[in-house]
Amino acid sequence: MNGKDGKKPRPSLIEGPITKTLILFSIPMLMGNILQTLNGSINAMWLGKFLGEGAIAATSNANLIMFFLMSSIFGFAMASVILIGQNLGAKKVEEAKRVVGTSSVFFMALSIILAVLGLLFSTTILKWMNTPADVIDMAITYTTIMFAGVPFMFGFNLIMAYLRGSGDAKTPFYFLLLSAVLDVILNPLLIEGMGPFPRMGIAGSATATFFAQAVSIVALIIYLYKKKYFLRITRNDTHMLRINWTIIRTLVQKGLPMALNMIVVSLSNLILVNLVNSFGSESTAAFGVAMQISSYVQMPAMAIGGAVTSMAAQNIGAGKWDRVKRITWAGVGINIILTGFLVILIHLFNRATVGLFLPTEGKAIDIGVHINNITLWSFIIFGIFNVIAGVVRSAGAVVFPLVVAFIALLLIRIPLATYIGHSYGFDAIWWTFPISFSVAALLNLLYYQFGNWKKAKMMPSLSKA
Repeated sequence: MNGKDGKKPRPSLIEGPITKTLILFSIPMLMGNILQTLNGSINAMWLGKFLGEGAIAATSNANLIMFFLMSSIFGFAMASVILIGQNLGAKKVEEAKRVVGTSSVFFMALSIILAVLGLLFSTTILKWMNTPADVIDMAITYTTIMFAGVPFMFGFNLIMAYLRGSGDAKTPFYFLLLSAVLDVILNPLLIEGMGPFPRMGIAGSATATFFAQAVSIVALIIYLYKKKYFLRITRNDTHMLRINWTIIRTLVQKGLPMALNMIVVSLSNLILVNLVNSFGSESTAAFGVAMQISSYVQMPAMAIGGAVTSMAAQNIGAGKWDRVKRITWAGVGINIILTGFLVILIHLFNRATVGLFLPTEGKAIDIGVHINNITLWSFIIFGIFNVIAGVVRSAGAVVFPLVVAFIALLLIRIPLATYIGHSYGFDAIWWTFPISFSVAALLNLLYYQFGNWKKAKMMPSLSKA
């Protein structure tokens, strides 16, 4: 698959050994996930050190809103990735470029709309979340600045998705590294006002993130054009920067269920944090830290799941269904091994890990340790259904995983957590994690084995569009 512009062969995920290709492709994605999570964790440590537990509680609520916002674009971005992957697998490069052009226009318009809505309603949302009164002013300040950076955030993640969909996982990692380094360095400087920088408090943390993402997306775009990335939009391709309604219909039809899937996840978390907030700011801080730690445990599942989706999409486009099956079970096996290792490691150093974020004295650290003891191992199950759902979606069957998420998280986890919390106390809420993940894994496995997902289609050919 040599491009017109470049001499190097483009990355191909439809050839070679399955497990080796999957591991090599997923390593940069895993490292990128580590960077993003480590970035958030280090920033949380800076906030805790300089501004105290209240700042952590404030950003925990604000970050859930940001996750909810990113969820709104996730499905449409994944639909673009799958479309690009299937077209490249079928060696239809021009159709893949049309997807890039239309998706870019569509997502930038969407990001601006969401940024404006977020700026207008962030205070209302934070109050609806029952954000503790002693931290709501900090949460509003932080959230307002983060919303202003949404177009950079969306654009950065969208371009990285294009690269991964085309088989390049290394370039996104390098620019994630740039963003993370800038963010981590600027956070303490702007929070505390070191050297020539003003003391901005919690606003400094959000400003650091805003600046890091803006610089990184500009640098990434410049790099891709200098390297003549084969899916870039050139002067001769400007006609592709328009709304192609065939692509838009597919993005909506296939992307909306995937976006709703992520929204179900984030809505479940928002409702859960609302419940946790009712137990006080110490519980909120402990929950925020536990979720930071669990994000590390989820990293193998997310990286392997993303790699499996890209690999499966290209192989489905090439009609190589035997490789799709082997990709699926290789992904499941790698997830179990890597996630299991992390669960054991964190359990061995549970209190010390929680103590990195919270004072060693006080109630919050004990709550965080307890949450980890119950929830961490369940992310092994999360990894299994994440891979299965990724393969199913890569064929274009996007509704069933949404139904599964809705059942497991909104019909089972939230009502059960509310009942258990009020009947048996705060400490018992966390059993809803393994219960809901087990339901989701079972339903996805049954659909993979017996459902008709292989007959799904993404969209008709664009050659006449």
